[in-house]
Amino acid sequence: MKRGLALAAVAAAALIAGCGGGGTSQIDPFVPTRVIAFGDESGTILQSGKKYTINGLNSDTKLIDCKLNPVWSQVLASGFGMVYPQCNTDFVALPQGVMYAFSGAKVADVRDQIDQHLSNDGFGPKDLVALMVGVNDILELYRQFPAQSRDALINEAKARGKLLAEQANRIANANGRVLVGTIFDVGLTPFGQNEKQQQTDIDRAVFLDDLSSAFNTSMRLNLLNDGRLIGLVLVDETIQQIARFPGAFGYSNVTQAACRTDIAIQDCTTDTLQADASATTWLWAGDTVLAPNAQQRIGVLALTRARNNPF
Repeated sequence: MKRGLALAAVAAAALIAGCGGGGTSQIDPFVPTRVIAFGDESGTILQSGKKYTINGLNSDTKLIDCKLNPVWSQVLASGFGMVYPQCNTDFVALPQGVMYAFSGAKVADVRDQIDQHLSNDGFGPKDLVALMVGVNDILELYRQFPAQSRDALINEAKARGKLLAEQANRIANANGRVLVGTIFDVGLTPFGQNEKQQQTDIDRAVFLDDLSSAFNTSMRLNLLNDGRLIGLVLVDETIQQIARFPGAFGYSNVTQAACRTDIAIQDCTTDTLQADASATTWLWAGDTVLAPNAQQRIGVLALTRARNNPF
């Protein structure tokens, strides 16, 4: 009789496990109901639909088509079937993308963007928050050298990285789900490569890389590490790999800006590039702005992280 009871118990346990009980149930895939973008020009869409990259043109009208050459925040939103009001060409009645990102934003501005959002809204478990900022902080700090010492500026870069982590943590603690990107090494940009030519006592590009690395490391060290509320998008590693092995990623130029210098970067299109430049095989659109293929790659990284993270 005891043997029969034991076999029955084993059979029951197997049945429960087979039905997804006993802690083995499949986690439902995360499907946000809203995507909220905070940050700088890398993820910005202007009211006109223009972006800070190489804008794509409609083949018939030759006008800028905001759906072409999307920035990373667009790739992320479209992966979940959402659009931002700034690029709602299909006239979705209630677009579920919310755009706070703007050109020139620094970490303190993102803190203010979040304040603005919380003044009349909140965050919920189905809000996916896209957060990437810091390049303009690095540029601001770099321009203070040599009036400010290298060590002092490195420490300030760490402080700003920590401040960004605090903003991501703040959103997570308010029950939002956050994707936060590291920043690319500013020394790898056309700006950084031009600064490298300066005849000074230090390698300016290396210094820009060191500031970027200090920012990223501090941000990562200060993020909530519960593995559930925050997902990390490794933009820095991605751009480093492309810069190191451009041919392997289909790039022919990873040091120069593709857009003409007499055109404002938000007005740059596939028709306003340098004579030998390409919208598809050049890494950079402007001095510190990524071209469309890199934007696409980062967007896909973010989308993959959002789908795989146990939000």
